[in-house]
Order: sequence, then C-alpha cells, then structure tokens
Amino acid sequence: MDKNGLIVDLQDVSFSYPGRAPVLDELNLSFYGGDRMGLMGPNGSGKTTLFHVIMGLLKRSSGRMDIFGRPINERQDFREVRQRIGLLFQDADDQLFSPTVLEDVAFGPLNLGKSQEEAKTIALRTLQSLGLAGFEDRITYKLSGGEKRLVSLATVMAMEPEILLLDEPTTGLDEPTEKRLVEILQGLDLSYILVSHNIDFLMKTTDFITYMSYGKISLDEEAIPHTHVHVHRHGRYDHRHNNSGPHGKKQ
Repeated sequence: MDKNGLIVDLQDVSFSYPGRAPVLDELNLSFYGGDRMGLMGPNGSGKTTLFHVIMGLLKRSSGRMDIFGRPINERQDFREVRQRIGLLFQDADDQLFSPTVLEDVAFGPLNLGKSQEEAKTIALRTLQSLGLAGFEDRITYKLSGGEKRLVSLATVMAMEPEILLLDEPTTGLDEPTEKRLVEILQGLDLSYILVSHNIDFLMKTTDFITYMSYGKISLDEEAIPHTHVHVHRHGRYDHRHNNSGPHGKKQ
C-alpha cells in the first residue's frame, strides 16, 4: 500500500435501515494514508453506520466502495479489510467477551493465525505499550469504564492494523485516562478516522475535522460546533483562538 495513497474511497454510498429514511445518502469519502481525520455530527447522523459499512458489518444499498485499491462488493472482499483496518466499537462491552484481559487481547492475533505463544507475546507487548502492563490476569467485566476502553483499544492494536476507525473513544473516560489516550494516539504511526463529540480532544489528536449531517460528510468550509460558546471553521488548515493559542495542526 502506498503510505500516502488513497485507502478508502466511497462514491455515492447509501444505506437505510428497513422502513427508515437513508442514514447514508449518496455519501462520498476519500481517506488517504497519513490522514488523521476527525468526524463530528449529531447523534443519529450516521457516523457509526459509516464505520460498519466500511467494515462490512452492514451492507450498503448503493454506491461504489474501493478499499486498498480494490473494489469491495461481496462478503469475502471484507476479509482483507478486517485484517488491515481495526474498528474500536463505541461500546467497550461489544468488544470484550473473554474472561481475562490477556485472552481478549490475544484473541485477534490467534484469529489471524498466530500460535498461542506468538499471540501471548503480541498481547503482552500491546498491553505494555498502552500502559496496561499487569492487566493480563484482570477479570474483564470487573474493569472500570476507562480501563475497558483502553483494553478495547489493546484488542484492536494487537491485530497490528494499518488503519484505525475509532468510534467515540473518550466515552466514559476520566480526565487522566483521556489524557493518556491523547498521548497514545499522538504517538501512533497509523492513519485513523476518529469519531467524537469532544472537539478539544479532536484538536489534539487529528489533523483536520469533518462534519456529518443528513447522511453526507462535509469538508473545509463547514462550521463545526465547538465546546466553547461560539463556532469556528476548521478544515484542512490551521485554526487559532486568541485566548488560548494554537489548537489546529497543518496537515
């Protein structure tokens, strides 16, 4: 894969749940290697649905989808997609299902054909890289909300993906854990799309922010709601607040 090439190319993609208006309505998305893209939008605007369509968990009703330079149409086409793109679910309980943390984190590598010993080594290394060393024997369902989020991220990272789709990763996090997550994301050499309502978090972890509404993604000149009193324009360019210094990063 060209590190800076087009990875995910969606053209006029639509999706509807039965008996409802389109959630994705002829949506277009071009996502390139090296992109760290933030995605905002109101609840129900289709952000999670978009991720699930990309991963093949939901089947689009129309439109074209190319991923890693290949057209994606049939169920078997998504096998490679799921090996190379990691999805962090919005609800950590949807990601964690094994009795212990080590078993959960090792599951992905095992599913990719690694041996028991290789999977354990990868799992331990991943936990350590996320500041979770010593968690391997913890009982998953007894973890705090923030711990579950980080362990969920570990299960994704253990599969050594090339791309991340992160759905509301700050949900349930206290301030220290959110700060740790910012440090983790800033240190990753990976491309990702990050869905969040927390614009200050997006400012620290993404290079540009897009906005989703009415089943489409808007770029550049769209007004993005801010956690402060006003709105600002934040696309693929720098952004500053006079009272707080630079927030944006040039792509």
